[in-house]
Amino acid sequence: MQKFESLLNQFNTFLNHQDFAFEPIELYAPISYTLALGGKRIRPVMAMLACDIFKGKYEDIINPAMGIEIFHNFTLLHDDIMDDAPIRRGQETVYRKWDSNIAILSGDTMFALAYKYITKTDESYLARILDVFNKTAIEVCEGQQLDMNYENQAKVTIPDYLQMIKLKTAVFLGTSLKIGAIIGNTSKQNIDHIYQFGEQLGMAFQLQDDLLDVFGNEEKFGKQTGGDIISNKKTYLYIKAFELAKGHSLEILNQHFIPDHPDNKSKVAEIKKVYTTLRVHEHVQNEIRKYYNSALDFLTKIEVDDASKDELKLLADKLIKRDY
Repeated sequence: MQKFESLLNQFNTFLNHQDFAFEPIELYAPISYTLALGGKRIRPVMAMLACDIFKGKYEDIINPAMGIEIFHNFTLLHDDIMDDAPIRRGQETVYRKWDSNIAILSGDTMFALAYKYITKTDESYLARILDVFNKTAIEVCEGQQLDMNYENQAKVTIPDYLQMIKLKTAVFLGTSLKIGAIIGNTSKQNIDHIYQFGEQLGMAFQLQDDLLDVFGNEEKFGKQTGGDIISNKKTYLYIKAFELAKGHSLEILNQHFIPDHPDNKSKVAEIKKVYTTLRVHEHVQNEIRKYYNSALDFLTKIEVDDASKDELKLLADKLIKRDY
């Protein structure tokens, strides 16, 4: 079985041979820029890894893997506009470097390009893959809409939030593995279990991402820290803090979580102090462990030899043990 790094190198080699230098340049330059920014390529390599585990062929998975990566980056282009995010992977976001209209249209083009690559696979798998991909594309958009709804919704519960990140983030990790497993031509049971492994891991991954947004090192994290606080995002940390806060801590939360705060630097610093006092990070870490352990339970149910699952276990560890 191939290792993650080997598959990553294969994917990057394939990506580097793709040409997006078309006209009009204003439409395609942001696409080339986005894909050249790097990133971990987690989703396409997960698809390749699942295919490899079940003895599928490289030539059958590489184009769908490319489609998965392009679709993921399409969502980031649009998310950055909605979140008013200035930095992505340590560089200017597309709408900042160009403008919002260009970012929207380039993102739309990436969505179409994703389908172009997804459909370049063996016809015997295509209908199932398109069904899975379409369902997930809709779910990701549903999750993003819920995320935006919560910005203006007075009361958001932790179950509400967990359902939102399941749709927005977790299902896509599960689907990346599922597409690889389908092309690997394994059993329905294995396909279901590897999907659940990915979905549960995706929940842990997003919760870890929320934690890093507040307490992470900006250089290592690759985007602005404190962004969720500045934009008043109702993350797990935000919701749990309001559940726990009383007296002075509650006053600080209410004082700083307001629209158009005059001093974002002070806001982030004060909210971080409250989160630390309330030990909110410990609650998040407990939730991360819960989903991580659930993912490993599904991993044990996949019917291949244990050695074949080692790379998935290593990937799970890597995703939820990112440092600050």
